Amino acid sequence: MPEQFDVVELLVDLPEPGLYAGMQGTIIDVHGAGVAYEVEFTNEQGEAIDFIPLRPDYFVVVWEARTQRWVLLAERVAALAERLPEAGQAELLDFARFHKFRASQQQRPTLSPGIRAPDVIPTR
Repeated sequence: MPEQFDVVELLVDLPEPGLYAGMQGTIIDVHGAGVAYEVEFTNEQGEAIDFIPLRPDYFVVVWEARTQRWVLLAERVAALAERLPEAGQAELLDFARFHKFRASQQQRPTLSPGIRAPDVIPTR
């Protein structure tokens, strides 16, 4: 559960206040035991752009104040996956499998131009 002073990253565009997915802000207050969070967004000079109440499904925590650590990317992906419906989770898993397969194809050694090593070495 997000806590006061955690750093969060927006998952959605909020054009009215000029905030966009990927922007980071700091939780400055927790409303209704986690029903909403008051988040401060600043510019590069540290000047406040806006203070806005957000539901937890609008952001993901990227830095935990309590533990003083950045949240691992795998943990952020898992937090997002938990919020998806079953079909969305299956699609995300398929996407991850595709990238894993593609990475394994790129890492296989090349024997000569255009010929790759086999996935399984034949045994006699």
